[in-house]
Amino acid sequence: LMFSARTYYRLIELCNLAIWPLHLLAVAMGMALVILARRGDERSGRMAAVVLGVCWLWVAWAFHAEHYATINSAALYFAAAFALQGLLLIFIGRLHATNDRLSLGLLLVALFGYPLLALISGRPWQQAEMFGIAPDPTVAVTLALLALSHRTHWALWAVPLMWSAISGATLWTMDVAYAWVLPLTSMLALTQLILRRR
Repeated sequence: LMFSARTYYRLIELCNLAIWPLHLLAVAMGMALVILARRGDERSGRMAAVVLGVCWLWVAWAFHAEHYATINSAALYFAAAFALQGLLLIFIGRLHATNDRLSLGLLLVALFGYPLLALISGRPWQQAEMFGIAPDPTVAVTLALLALSHRTHWALWAVPLMWSAISGATLWTMDVAYAWVLPLTSMLALTQLILRRR
């Protein structure tokens, strides 16, 4: 690994400081996603996908290309993958939510639980990872929404699942205690999808 956990979380802190107060907009967009996806109609499902797609495009540029690339030579490839996911969501995404409690719980944990991981692990709040700002909570929210949705194109699953594996492996290599969170989220989301299809 090219960097330590301390370097990685310092990078997140610098990214957070650079874009503040856009975090308030990210929270608003996260709440809008919940409301839009829960409406269940065609127009709201398309709007939810577009909002989520914009978040992926932002993370591709603001996190991966502008910050992560300074410590990880693969970050520009990650940026390209996140940009592709953002475009797929904008052009083919439809997020029509069901009333499934587990998936809704995953969504709320991804939105509000991820920032708490920094405090639980003893890091300062400036290093908190938030939906629409950092990749892991953005991917977790996406997986929860895909699991909640009545109909989703199979292509929308590829990048989130890929990032779950990459992030989990990276955090595990850095000996981060919660390296299992995103891989577990992806497994739960896939399980919900399989059970609903049956």
